[in-house]
Amino acid sequence: MRFMIIVRATPDSEAGMMLDDTLLASMATYHEALAKAGVLLDANGLQPSSKGWRIQYDNGQRKVIDGPFADTKELIAGYTMIQVRSREEAMQWAMRFPSPFPGQSCAIEVRQVFELEDFEPSKEVDRFRSLPSAGH
Repeated sequence: MRFMIIVRATPDSEAGMMLDDTLLASMATYHEALAKAGVLLDANGLQPSSKGWRIQYDNGQRKVIDGPFADTKELIAGYTMIQVRSREEAMQWAMRFPSPFPGQSCAIEVRQVFELEDFEPSKEVDRFRSLPSAGH
């Protein structure tokens, strides 16, 4: 089971403030523990939305919208991807996640990643499964 631990943005992260050495050390320790346990798939922080863009879909039309975007509660500042045996194990790892913005109210969100096995068998699922990085 793959899970994504999502770090919600704050005004500081959207302002581009970098993590201090203490938090970087905490995050490194956490990610080292995930790697040692063999459950870490990927982890990274994200640049502020002012450096990004969105593709807006409206009635079949695509429009590029440059950042910054709306309220930080809608934005992601970083993520960690893990592969574990159960929801309970994912929760145990998530509870160990260092506070991403010490001294501020913040949140992380944990969501399971869709697996191809979650879908009914079909030609389209098989086609997707054959892609180099799909479903892995």
